[in-house]
Amino acid sequence: QVQLVESGGGLVQSGGSLRLSCAASGIRFRIDVMDWYRQAPGKERELIASITNDGRTNYADSVKGRFTISRDNAKRTAYLQMNNLKPEDTAVYYCHVRDIYTYTYWGQGTQVTVSS
Repeated sequence: QVQLVESGGGLVQSGGSLRLSCAASGIRFRIDVMDWYRQAPGKERELIASITNDGRTNYADSVKGRFTISRDNAKRTAYLQMNNLKPEDTAVYYCHVRDIYTYTYWGQGTQVTVSS
């Protein structure tokens, strides 16, 4: 059974930091790309950060310079370090994983709320 377990969300004041984790289990094949998406109320889900198996990263302009994605391949875990959080970062954050055969999986989401 495939599971992506996210943790680390919560309530933080503007300018604060949070670190999200996504631990993958039950995926048969090697994981290729690990991403973080977010969805704010009334908005579409958007891709904010990606990391490949060899560590190449990509960020949405809205989070570039504030968020850092990383991964531990041995633990099959992705992280999202979020600094200088703003109220507009409030959303449900989702982990997304693609294996080498392009099967994709989603986490259940974790709420991040940034108060002004």
